[in-house]
Amino acid sequence: MFKIIEKQSLTPNTDLMIIDAPEIARKAAPGQFVILRKDETCERIPLTIADFDREQGTVTVIFQKVGKSTRELGELKSGDVIRNFVGPLGKPSTIKMYGGRVILVAGGVGIAPVYPIARALKDAGNYVYVIMGARSADLIFWEDKMNAVCDELILCTDDGSRGRKCVVTEPLTELLEAPWITGHVWAIGPAIMMKFCCKTVEPFDAPIDVSLDSIMVDGTGMCGACRVEVDGQMRFACVDGPEFDGSKVNWDVVLARKKVFSQEEQEAMQVWNREHQSEHICNLESAVRRQENRRVLPLAGD
Repeated sequence: MFKIIEKQSLTPNTDLMIIDAPEIARKAAPGQFVILRKDETCERIPLTIADFDREQGTVTVIFQKVGKSTRELGELKSGDVIRNFVGPLGKPSTIKMYGGRVILVAGGVGIAPVYPIARALKDAGNYVYVIMGARSADLIFWEDKMNAVCDELILCTDDGSRGRKCVVTEPLTELLEAPWITGHVWAIGPAIMMKFCCKTVEPFDAPIDVSLDSIMVDGTGMCGACRVEVDGQMRFACVDGPEFDGSKVNWDVVLARKKVFSQEEQEAMQVWNREHQSEHICNLESAVRRQENRRVLPLAGD
């Protein structure tokens, strides 16, 4: 059992938890993730490590309450315990002194995993730009923390309520067009955002890494649920990633696979609504829709 030392609400649908996990904190590195489970009846949830404190023995995770499992997780509070908390998993980010300035693009909840990477790159002596984007100002968090670990921070919102009214690829293009050398780019956030960041970087021949939050079950490479196509080869996000060369990712497959269980996710949310709002659902109708709509998409190596 792992105790929740602190619980915070960062935005209307995003929560933070600081977990007492000294063994994981001791080995954690930027870019890695954990898999947690609220209790013995709940789903396993993979979350990229947002922060860690080796002295205090704590690991920080941030999650959006978008589905049944994350909403259940969001019901916990400080002092409660989590049944399982496994990690650190995956390969760490490659942190070194790059031959030029580095740019990190964080979209939405992607702000969380970008933070420890930016901090480590700054500690390694790099000049660090961070572009943070969200739909609106109320969805931006950790602005002060990010400012403390980068040299220049650029804020973007879709509605212009904070920072620039634009998408993140606009300032990314401007930085890439500047006369200095871009040593490396990271883009972490929604899959569609990462795809377009990769397209933006392509004409400039700058290396770019992305973090893929694919479907995941065990997190050790045994189940194969997290397979992705990179450079025409099958890779497992849990053991080969989660970071990959974004220019080699088959984004069409990534985006398609994220929709494979959309029907089941909708039905799980109907159950959640029924339990919390006494909303009636028709189980027979749900079963018929699942049979009609579910499609399993093949991937290289299937």
